[in-house]
Amino acid sequence: MSNEKRVNLFDQWAKTYDQSVHSANEFPFDGYERLLDRIVDLSGHQSGMKVLDLGTGTGNLAERFVPMKASIWGLDFSNDMLVKAREKMPGAHFAQVDLFGAWPDEFEQKFDRIVSSYVFHEFELAEKIDLIQRLAKNNIVPGGYFILGDISFPTKASEQKARELIGNQWDEDEYYWVAEEDIRACEEKGFEVKYEQISSCGGIFIIKPG
Repeated sequence: MSNEKRVNLFDQWAKTYDQSVHSANEFPFDGYERLLDRIVDLSGHQSGMKVLDLGTGTGNLAERFVPMKASIWGLDFSNDMLVKAREKMPGAHFAQVDLFGAWPDEFEQKFDRIVSSYVFHEFELAEKIDLIQRLAKNNIVPGGYFILGDISFPTKASEQKARELIGNQWDEDEYYWVAEEDIRACEEKGFEVKYEQISSCGGIFIIKPG
């Protein structure tokens, strides 16, 4: 699917996105609320820290950082999704961009935590790692780290079993994480990685620059 078609799809989905994910209890959003809550837990709850949310969508993850008085920054390629996020968090900083393209100057800074939920499965593994490497070099403070929650399976065997059970709902144009393979690929690039399986199809990667 072309990037333009993908953007149009998410613009249309923005109207019903929150309802669809909050009420989900099966693939691909099984455990959605628990996964987002756990990302915040893993952030360390440091008051006032600067958080960058990649693919922020309607702001469901970013909004969870408001109570800790975090400085919230969010990027997304869907304008209609960002309209919803701005309504929830008028004091946050948002911009419409392709994550792999040029970012606005104000986003070219360093953050304490870089987080994401249900975004990286859009990218092939090599693209995932390239983006993480770029951000680790340019956009994260010493001691900072990534917390990435997404559609993920612990092993190749569990992924294959899920594919068989899910059937036609499985999207062949997406690149779901397989922890046993993707952790190794990240470690080969010098990252320290920990992984938590949250639900039948959701997991969290805690990735620290080496």
